[in-house]
Amino acid sequence: MSHFHKLLVFLGLIIITTFSAKAQTLTFDKANESYSENFDIPVSVDSISFSRFQINLSTNDPSIIVNQVVLNKKFSKGTLQFAATGSNYTIEYSSETPISILKREKLFDLKLNTSNRFSDENLIVINESNFYNQSDLLSVNNQIKPSSVNKFVLFKNDAIVFGLLMLALGFVFYTESKKDGFWSKFYKYIPGLLMCYMIPAIFNSLGLISADVSQTYYIASRYLLPASLVLLTISIDLKAVFNLGWKALVMFFTGTIGIVIGGPIAILIISTFSPETVGGAGFDAVWRGLATLAGSWIGGGANQAAMLEIYGFNQELYGGMVLVDIVVANIWMAVLLLGIGKREKIDNWLKADNTAINALQEKVQTFSEKIIRIPSLTDLMMILTFAFVAVGIAHYGADVISTYLSNNFVAVSDPRSALSSFGSQFFWLISISTLIGILLSFTKAKNYEGAGASKVGSVFIYILVATIGMKMDLGKIFENPGLILIGLVWMGIHAGLLILIAKLIKAPYFFLAVGSQANVGGAASAPVVAAAFHPSLATVGALLAVFGYVVGTYGALLCAELMRIVSVG
Repeated sequence: MSHFHKLLVFLGLIIITTFSAKAQTLTFDKANESYSENFDIPVSVDSISFSRFQINLSTNDPSIIVNQVVLNKKFSKGTLQFAATGSNYTIEYSSETPISILKREKLFDLKLNTSNRFSDENLIVINESNFYNQSDLLSVNNQIKPSSVNKFVLFKNDAIVFGLLMLALGFVFYTESKKDGFWSKFYKYIPGLLMCYMIPAIFNSLGLISADVSQTYYIASRYLLPASLVLLTISIDLKAVFNLGWKALVMFFTGTIGIVIGGPIAILIISTFSPETVGGAGFDAVWRGLATLAGSWIGGGANQAAMLEIYGFNQELYGGMVLVDIVVANIWMAVLLLGIGKREKIDNWLKADNTAINALQEKVQTFSEKIIRIPSLTDLMMILTFAFVAVGIAHYGADVISTYLSNNFVAVSDPRSALSSFGSQFFWLISISTLIGILLSFTKAKNYEGAGASKVGSVFIYILVATIGMKMDLGKIFENPGLILIGLVWMGIHAGLLILIAKLIKAPYFFLAVGSQANVGGAASAPVVAAAFHPSLATVGALLAVFGYVVGTYGALLCAELMRIVSVG
């Protein structure tokens, strides 16, 4: 090849590269509603300058109808025309002055409806899309993201959902009370608390109910959980809690270390036989997504969001990590609950010293028996008064404190900061509720334990358990086996380290379970696991979970950097 031809080829490559670099993308995003016949599809475009566009599209099924196009208000000075011919639709827009978009921005929303159900399918077909800057035709690529719409859920009314959850709880408690026959043998091996968790999970998996369209979990976690913490703490002996000793903290930090080292070790193990599962480059790198899991499994939602911001994992792939979080964390919680039914055998194997735990339980039990009485209506009303007035105060305090800290401290308002957890309302909600319960334990309010304060608190806890179970879809375990496997290996390392240290220091299973759940499950589930041992122990779970929020981002950062090293290496 002559030098002249080489020069032409070189110039051609430059032109092609330049043209490609300037090519923008018109994106039809996922539908915003998965469980309804009516839904919107946001349509956006990357940084571009244009004066008009014309888009011709159709739907991939006659049952899908585009009813309306709602223009972004930023572009309201221009003129939009929308025409429909059968399943074909034309959208035209023009502006007298060119419009410059510096980064990806929504152009309009398509409002659609359908009578059929679709799962991860492209609902729209782009026949033609042309963007112009005056008379110049611009190069714009097209991207359509698959959507799931009108998914089957039999019961969407929260009153019905709550009724089903209570039916499940009633069934478990009734059958567990049987002293002979099948159920007596069944609950000898399967704890009732686990069934309170699994039955709603089965309901969800069958499509009877769904946490995606129900507010019951939000209500239980934001109202009933703090109320239960107050009632379960109201008769606590704080000195006896502190007498539980150093083993509780050791097991908590062991759980943290298990998550920190578990991530990189899981990557190394999986990479030996499936390197593509832990691969990826740039912001698609799997280790970046796993960093968000580390944030969730050491702290909570705020820490998870912080890791997403810090490491910039591709948002389009983030759903896969959320799936791993939900599936693996819920499987592990089920295992812990299963172990509670065999805690005596486990403690014997660990050669655990339960003296401090038994002393706390006996102290609370003795106090309760001394003041026990048949509750009157006034007693029950006062118990609920203490609980929900405290919830109101906690919500008010959480709003004020989180807003103040976020507005006045950059380290708190920045989602990438390790201190961003202090801007979380849920963090302060749990902290203040627990504090109020502790303060009430120094007053005569603790005498309401004799009227059943902790029993009412336990009712709230079991309702929370049912709503947590409702978030578990058993079918999703098989949706992304590679990532799920990473999560299971990771959690296995976490569990193995906890068992090893518990064996070495002779820590009771209670410390193992609560120390783990304070990391992995956070404030929503650590008190649940703790209360399953004894209602008086719920405070321990809450306090450790709050501590998890504080150390969560720091631990997750260390874990993420270790995962980065092993991924690159």
